[in-house]
Amino acid sequence: MRRFSIAVVAAATLGTTLSSVPAHAHPGRPSMGPAHCTATACHFDVSPGTYDVQVLLGGKAASSTSIGAESRRSLLAETTVPADERVARAFTVDVRTPEGEPTGPEGTAGLDLVLGGAAPALSDIRVTRARHARQIFLVGDSTVCDQPGDPYAGWGQQLPRYLRKGVSVANYADSGESTVTYLGNPQLWATVRPRIRPGDLVLVQLAHNDKTTDEATYRANLEALVAGVRERGGQPVLVTPIVRRWFNSDGTLNNGTALLVNGLGVDHPAVIRSVAAAAHVPLIDLTAKTKALVESLGVEASKALYLYNEKRDNTHTSVHGATVYAGLVRDELLTRRLVPEGKVRVG
Repeated sequence: MRRFSIAVVAAATLGTTLSSVPAHAHPGRPSMGPAHCTATACHFDVSPGTYDVQVLLGGKAASSTSIGAESRRSLLAETTVPADERVARAFTVDVRTPEGEPTGPEGTAGLDLVLGGAAPALSDIRVTRARHARQIFLVGDSTVCDQPGDPYAGWGQQLPRYLRKGVSVANYADSGESTVTYLGNPQLWATVRPRIRPGDLVLVQLAHNDKTTDEATYRANLEALVAGVRERGGQPVLVTPIVRRWFNSDGTLNNGTALLVNGLGVDHPAVIRSVAAAAHVPLIDLTAKTKALVESLGVEASKALYLYNEKRDNTHTSVHGATVYAGLVRDELLTRRLVPEGKVRVG
């Protein structure tokens, strides 16, 4: 990620003075160093790890502020605050290297936050190392990953905005990966697995790139991922892939292209459902959820979920689509009681 240019935002000023506090409140533990905030960005010199961020939004004028971090991750949806009022929000963020896709560039060291929205206003911010945070690891492909540039966005990139302090998203999804390549690349599964702690969730959505993977291999790879998570004390969750926006003439998505059936006839969602049932693994049927949504919107309205208008792309999602699909995942996490209700934002 590029370092922020103070010159770009020199004309804007914050309504009140920002403050920073040490990353650790106990004597003898190292301080994170000072925070450097402009009207639209903050940088904290912290080492890789998980951090709680508390913000106080608002100022003298009416404001509307969103917060992102690192490689275009959405941490807080746009929040409006009336003039002369303040609203407190808190979230937990994963800081790592590389800061985006695992096989991508390292990015900028430390924690970078971006203030967006129609009229951003940040009155105060505090960053401390998280002590009891639960991680949600994401294992997936380009439809899940932290996409590095507009107009692309993965649903995993938008999932953090639906979570409160105490739960963070560690998105290790990577563009172009299949179950075969994810297991075989040392930057991927071999890096993720040792970081899983007891109680962490690991959501696995891999199918889009298993175009030449036979059914026996695909099933075995899913079973290997499930076993690897459990060996670390984590909770595996299998996720069927988002549909491709590929309509039949009757307005349905009842075809192999839309529903991720590969050239060998492997019905990926069906295999995932089968493995989940056999291994007693929670299942998020995102294929069924996204199919129902896309069909309900129809040929024209569903274009906004994908990059059809920008790229004639019916596989990858727009920021809007990724946000909507992340909301579907959030709903399933709640329904299946995988994340406590108090740790989830409903808006």
